Amino acid sequence: MEVEIRIEPGRREPKAVILTGEENEELRRLAESLSRLALGPIPVIRGEEKLLLPQGDFLRFYTDGKGVSAQTAKESYSVRLRLYELEEQLDATRFVRISNGEIINLNRVTAVDLSLAGTICMTLDGTVKAYVSRRYVKKIKETLNLGRRNRHEKG
Repeated sequence: MEVEIRIEPGRREPKAVILTGEENEELRRLAESLSRLALGPIPVIRGEEKLLLPQGDFLRFYTDGKGVSAQTAKESYSVRLRLYELEEQLDATRFVRISNGEIINLNRVTAVDLSLAGTICMTLDGTVKAYVSRRYVKKIKETLNLGRRNRHEKG
């Protein structure tokens, strides 16, 4: 496949165009995947300062009683958006909701502890603990391919 990137000054969001001789299911899936990618930075607040940070910097977004916070490896920030609004802006292939009050970056998960009865503890970047609520356990197991093994399988 041939890939080309063109810089277009003033463009706010990337646009992908697929040129092909004929359409097929694989190209339709590729177009759908590309359209779901959210690449834009997330606006955060640190004191009086407003910043735009790349999505990959974030470990998690969570409610903290005062609103929504965003945590990176170095510090936490305030976010003016609600979690459901963040969910719409975040890359769905990278971020997943694990409870009513938390969204995590799957690319930053370094450990998964399934030993707790009925829940899952996830470690982000080796230090930050995030707990999957019972309501989201099945979804997270499916996302991470942690389903039960068939009793007849060996290994």
